[in-house]
Amino acid sequence: MSNKKIDFLRMTHLRGPSIWTYRPVMEVLVDIGEFEDFPSNLLPGFNERLSAWLPGLIEHRCSPGVRGGFLKRLQDGTWIGHILEHVSLELLTLAGLPDGYGRAREAGPRGVYKVIISAAHPAVAKRALHMARELIMAAVEDRSFNIATHVQELTDLVDDLLVGPSTRAIVDAAWNQRRIPHIRLNAGNLVQLGYGSAQHRIWTAETDRTSAIAEGISKDKDMTKQLLAACGVPVPQGEVVESPQQAWEHKTLVCPFALNLVTATVRAVCRLN
Repeated sequence: MSNKKIDFLRMTHLRGPSIWTYRPVMEVLVDIGEFEDFPSNLLPGFNERLSAWLPGLIEHRCSPGVRGGFLKRLQDGTWIGHILEHVSLELLTLAGLPDGYGRAREAGPRGVYKVIISAAHPAVAKRALHMARELIMAAVEDRSFNIATHVQELTDLVDDLLVGPSTRAIVDAAWNQRRIPHIRLNAGNLVQLGYGSAQHRIWTAETDRTSAIAEGISKDKDMTKQLLAACGVPVPQGEVVESPQQAWEHKTLVCPFALNLVTATVRAVCRLN
């Protein structure tokens, strides 16, 4: 089994609506190589090890549409691309991101598949996919795999990179009850619900029906410019700098007077800090 491997040829984060769904997803082009000749029912002990490590897979309904549907597919024989999808989604569920969306489709040359999984944050989705590949290979080669350690790592990444619990409750309710997708607009809890003329923004538990969010955004010049540019409003070029050296590197974006002012201001701030 040592010559069998799973190669990720390309990963594409689809942030908004795509051919797959309205929600953000990670589309991965996967080459399963020799595994194309070895579906799950031809891998000795694989199904048993996978089910023991991830007992939650029994809840995956898959194409049979019933509880245990995916496990039935494993018993009958399914391919590694399809298994990668479900293992990634189960790891995300264990890390606190349930109800994931997933698809696996043949994509051209023999052994090449497109695997699609929910991607609330691209870094989280990428780590889940790599972790799922490690787990699958360990199950194929009958090696040990510390599930608890890996799930804790993924959980910590979710806590660091995704919105807080209040905002997550709102975006989950928006999708689960109304099928309203969302886009995270900054590293905090500023979120866009919906698209186009129907879009609205929330910031934690505040909505754009009050002036609080607009007032908060206006304090961040860089974020204000990004949002205005996304709506087609012309904005001046600029860069956020933290030192006189960076200011000089971006000097072509501002006039000489402004550059001198920026340099003096940055130097003053650096002295204060």
